[in-house]
Amino acid sequence: MTSGAQPASKAFAMRIAIVSDIHGNQEALKAVLRDIERTRADRIISLGDNVGYGPEPEDVLKTLKALGVPSVMGNHELGLVDPSSHPWFNKPALQSLLITQKLLSDQSFDSISGLPPKLSACDGLFVHGSPPDSITRYIFEVSSPEMAGLISDMEHDTCFVGHTHVLTLYGLDGTEVEESPLREGVTELPPGQRFIINAGSVGQPRDGDNRAKYLIWEPAERCIEVRCIPYDIAKTSARIIERGFPRFNADRLW
Repeated sequence: MTSGAQPASKAFAMRIAIVSDIHGNQEALKAVLRDIERTRADRIISLGDNVGYGPEPEDVLKTLKALGVPSVMGNHELGLVDPSSHPWFNKPALQSLLITQKLLSDQSFDSISGLPPKLSACDGLFVHGSPPDSITRYIFEVSSPEMAGLISDMEHDTCFVGHTHVLTLYGLDGTEVEESPLREGVTELPPGQRFIINAGSVGQPRDGDNRAKYLIWEPAERCIEVRCIPYDIAKTSARIIERGFPRFNADRLW
């Protein structure tokens, strides 16, 4: 399992694991990484919000760094490096950010500061909020006509986003955008269409299923697989409370 650049001739034959919104949840991340190892993914890409809400932001960032996982900047990383964004956050989220900041090493903070708003790899676009490069805009805030324009204007046929914590597929066939939920298992991506795909959340799912979620994308096969992984929620919940985060963060995991 690697995350480095691959020769162009091999790019489309790769299996790419896409993780998003880990939110300092090391237990969920470890469970997902064990599963990624079993799937024999060629590389991992993160859609940001690796920190915030959860009790082990430093461990999460060290784990991603050790694996060489590239990441875009999420709104919680932005909140750490740009205090002018603080009014955007609700009270529990901002409180969590301030605690998170105290738990990070200088090296981890510096690594967050350098995250880009978007990445391109394997003919896919990766951004936290919405294309082309928004860190903070939720994809559900985009109207259908505007989304059709965004998808048409993308440099790539496929864009992966996070931010909402809910797995969703937006497909453009001609001029109409069709929105549908993504379920566990494999979904084929029909040829001739373009897509925005929300990867859900590793560390804080909000779809009624408390398992950690991530995607396996196979560009050559034009398919994605939603994988749902159980982890020790009780352990994470206890650590959230022990480290002074809002109890709401712990309750939300269940």
